[in-house]
Amino acid sequence: MSSLFSLLVLDERLRKLRYGTALAIYAAILVMGSLPGARAEIGTVASGIVLHSLAYGIITFLLFTGSLGTARERAVKSVLTVMAMGALDELVQSCLPYRTGAIGDWMIDCNAALVTAGLLWAFLPQARRAR
Repeated sequence: MSSLFSLLVLDERLRKLRYGTALAIYAAILVMGSLPGARAEIGTVASGIVLHSLAYGIITFLLFTGSLGTARERAVKSVLTVMAMGALDELVQSCLPYRTGAIGDWMIDCNAALVTAGLLWAFLPQARRAR
């Protein structure tokens, strides 16, 4: 089991795939969040806090493990990227007549990124250095 974990999380060969997956998940969030009624339907399964925390925590994880640099550099890059992603998501929502952008949702995104990146920085082995 630990070798599968190492392969998925630490293997350099999958670094770009993890980064690309983070961008693909974000694109899916933007598209699905723009569909009329989609948010109301998913809201029956989980609250906005849970959805935002999970989605942006996973994106942070993938960005952190998919980028190069020291743990500190990767943490900062992934948090700043998620902050921008969350802000853009809320901006898109505010432009749609059937959605509203909320600063509270953006703050949840940012907190999920900070917590996830902080835990990864603290506990994930230092495997890569900046090239």
